[in-house]
Amino acid sequence: MPIHLRAEQGDYAEAVLVPGDPVRAKYIADTFFEGVRQVNGERGMLGYTGTFKGKPVSVQSTGMGCPSAAIVFEELNMLGAKKIIRVGTCGGLQPGMTMGELVIATSATPADQTAINYTGGEMHAPTADFGLVLSAVKAAQEVGRDIHVGNIVSSDVFYQPDTGMGQRWSDRGTLAVEMEAAVLFTVAALRNLRAAAMCTISDIVVDGEFVRISDEELKRAVDEMMEIALEVAIDETEGLHRVGALAASTTA
Repeated sequence: MPIHLRAEQGDYAEAVLVPGDPVRAKYIADTFFEGVRQVNGERGMLGYTGTFKGKPVSVQSTGMGCPSAAIVFEELNMLGAKKIIRVGTCGGLQPGMTMGELVIATSATPADQTAINYTGGEMHAPTADFGLVLSAVKAAQEVGRDIHVGNIVSSDVFYQPDTGMGQRWSDRGTLAVEMEAAVLFTVAALRNLRAAAMCTISDIVVDGEFVRISDEELKRAVDEMMEIALEVAIDETEGLHRVGALAASTTA
């Protein structure tokens, strides 16, 4: 039994959604799962397992920031997880972005020492699983959801003292800033896991301004994100999406 996720083998499904907030983890389980049961409560890091459309799925909170999240990802791996999907919020960095839009990450720049520690300081580009990204894009398109797909950045500072940092990220084409995806993709690469991250834009951090979404708007947007994330979690054809996309690219 791991130290922080006090669960046994089989308590978690192979597909696990990972929000930062334990309250959101409970909300996801109560709202979207059937036959739900709590599988972890250690240190308030709530985790639940149930089914969605008859298929097993789990949700486990990670806390805020890469150090806390890395512990959870490592222990989920110990407990048999194979597919880990981050569902969170982010600060939009590009002009024209709208509150509540969905960002699907293809990669995450590690502006955080945790991911760098995993590689011994050697350069590494933390990257999402291609099949999961395609599955998420497909699920979003099917419900007509506005999405942004591309690179994000994982920061270790929420109240950033460098007031020009956000603009520099924006100038380099980074879509959004959050705090956990880079270490998720790094741990996944090292532990042979499949990982994805999708985040709802809860703040706009661009042109020197900081604007926050309302609680009501955030709840609605997160619910829409969860419907997409759960479809990805139970999608058994994302490998076919990946093979099909690769075949198309080689014959173009």
